[in-house]
Amino acid sequence: MATSVTAAPDWVHDTEQSVLDHALRLIPKHGFTWPTIRQAGAEAGLTPGETELLLPHGPADVAALLSRRHDAAALAALSSLDAGALKIRARIRAGVEARLQAAAVDEAALRRLAGFLALPTHLGLGARLVWESADAIWRWAGDVATDENHYSKRAILSGILASATAIRLSSGHGAAMAFVDRRIDNVMAFEKWKAGVRPSAHVTRAAELLGRLRYR
Repeated sequence: MATSVTAAPDWVHDTEQSVLDHALRLIPKHGFTWPTIRQAGAEAGLTPGETELLLPHGPADVAALLSRRHDAAALAALSSLDAGALKIRARIRAGVEARLQAAAVDEAALRRLAGFLALPTHLGLGARLVWESADAIWRWAGDVATDENHYSKRAILSGILASATAIRLSSGHGAAMAFVDRRIDNVMAFEKWKAGVRPSAHVTRAAELLGRLRYR
């Protein structure tokens, strides 16, 4: 008899990862669909009801699990680097490259994931996941900003990550990193310009409020 999904969090995490492992074998052919998730759940030892209780949003939940696995793999690869010894542009470049390399391990599934997240009903999920990836990279890089820069940095890096992933899938790693290098140059130039611009009182106040909300 399968273990109840109300069991300890460790069981939940391990079972989610098991379902994801099985799903990765099925997704390249069948895509992110409920039949794929149910079959992956069955192969992980779950009943259909348990699969739906564990992953109530089915394909979307598995998409999130895969993205977060890639985030974790990227951070594990980055753990061997001393971020403090690198200039900020080198940190961000290393972070983006590590994330691209982590996702490339599951390239066939990544192609299906890109198509899934491009659907209008999944654009919000895609935006949240790429924001999480950008946030993870900035935190590894040592970013502690709590003002408007916290949001602008992640928004810009989210765009770089999304585009670099698409280029990686269409044109390869070299082309993706060439794009990343150009964009980082643009970002550094923008940050230099922005440092000389004094924000309005309204912008400053809004940033303060957003910064406080992050810690509530």
